[in-house]
Amino acid sequence: MPLARPARAAVLLAAGSLLLAGCGDAQPNTVKAAVTLDNCGHEVRVPAAPEHAVSLNQGTTEIMLSLGLADRMAGTATWTDPVMKGLAKANATVPRIADDNPSFERVLDADPDFVAASFVSTLGKGGVATREQFEKLGVPTYVSPSDCAEKDNSAGGDGTRAGALGIDTIYGEVRDLATVFGVRKRGDDLVASLQRRMTKATKGIDASDVTLLYWFANSESPYMAGCCGAPGIITRALGAKNVFDDTHEEWPQINWETVADRDPDVLVIGDLTRESQTAESAAKKIAFLESNPVTRNMDAVRHKRYVLLSGQAMNPTIRTVEGVEQVAAGLREFGLAK
Repeated sequence: MPLARPARAAVLLAAGSLLLAGCGDAQPNTVKAAVTLDNCGHEVRVPAAPEHAVSLNQGTTEIMLSLGLADRMAGTATWTDPVMKGLAKANATVPRIADDNPSFERVLDADPDFVAASFVSTLGKGGVATREQFEKLGVPTYVSPSDCAEKDNSAGGDGTRAGALGIDTIYGEVRDLATVFGVRKRGDDLVASLQRRMTKATKGIDASDVTLLYWFANSESPYMAGCCGAPGIITRALGAKNVFDDTHEEWPQINWETVADRDPDVLVIGDLTRESQTAESAAKKIAFLESNPVTRNMDAVRHKRYVLLSGQAMNPTIRTVEGVEQVAAGLREFGLAK
């Protein structure tokens, strides 16, 4: 159930270039014109650039912080990882409402004029509150389009996708939020920075003979990545193959016998700092893999071919670019990428 996903990487590349707080749009709060967006099937009208926004997931929080909007934020919630490198100072100025999903009342106590979330479930039944509950109080809401793109969330869990998520959808979220807050130039600059990093990370790489497996969490009923979410962006960018690309579930739970039978070349492992599942940290995952009789003889385990990613890199967020960089670096280190 990786709706709230994980931590640091073994192959660490700096992400400081994402921090664009000082770039352009010097007086964003002078923008008074209303903005209307088509967002995940909802028409969202924001009457003026928000001054007291609340972000309910780390992914949307890190976009806002990267856009230099800390002083326009009234709170954040639902964290799985340490904040992205380069954003700690800005993040420290924003109240943390909760480490996990806050109550509806706690969010309202922050007096928000705009609420954003990374997942449909966060602003759905069983989540913090529905979008309609906020909108009845005059608070516009926004959900990351990456959690809606060709995706069916109606069956619960992490949903299924009819088609592959593309990196442009993540860039679109950056531009949407920059537009809402009246800082379009910052949004364009952030997207350009991400695009440059993607180009640099994938230049000349050929991993067409490499198979990958992405393990997010849980050792008892492990969540592995299907074909078409954020791990799919990473896999396709490198020309590799996900051993479970035959499932369109976002994060299906797959037994270890099936995992061992697929025997991937490289294990991409979520290094989570939360504690809601078994084997959250990379250290616990690796200890399990190397001691379990079903998994310890897998090729990737015997040769210790592990790449550690934060949960946010395995989510469709701006840190998915970080995931591309780190997996690419790992494949080169293992001598698997041409």
